[in-house]
Amino acid sequence: MCECHVELYDHYNSFSEAERQLFAAAKAALHNAYAPYSNFQVAAAVWLSDGSIYQGNNQENAAYPSGLCAERVALFYASAIKPDIAPRGIAVTVNYEHHPDFDQIVSPCGGCRQVIAEYEHKFKQPICIYLLGSGTKVAVIRTMSELLPLLFSGDVLKSFSTPK
Repeated sequence: MCECHVELYDHYNSFSEAERQLFAAAKAALHNAYAPYSNFQVAAAVWLSDGSIYQGNNQENAAYPSGLCAERVALFYASAIKPDIAPRGIAVTVNYEHHPDFDQIVSPCGGCRQVIAEYEHKFKQPICIYLLGSGTKVAVIRTMSELLPLLFSGDVLKSFSTPK
């Protein structure tokens, strides 16, 4: 049986100073999101084990498959700069200011979930996912395997790469 454990918090006060800096970085990255077609601005910030934080935001394109989600922009950017430093966490948020009546917490799409899972696999350690809601609400998932049960990993590909 697969289960997803989500911790819900009403306020940032429950988190460390480093986590609050991560949340602020994600929110700050919203202002550079390029979403002229959907108006769905998304931002993410990745917290690496060395304490550094890298931001990303969604980048749309008129040819929709050519755009890129905020989570992937942030993770790929962090990995391009520091490929040997493991991500500790990723904070994701949407622009609630433009939609004050929207109070749901938004989670990563399937493609982003798979990318986060790949980095967990690469570094052999969990990545904490912080989903920032409106105001100071936060949902926390401690590992991608809880948010993406039965995930596909490189171990499957490796088992097929050697002919028997």
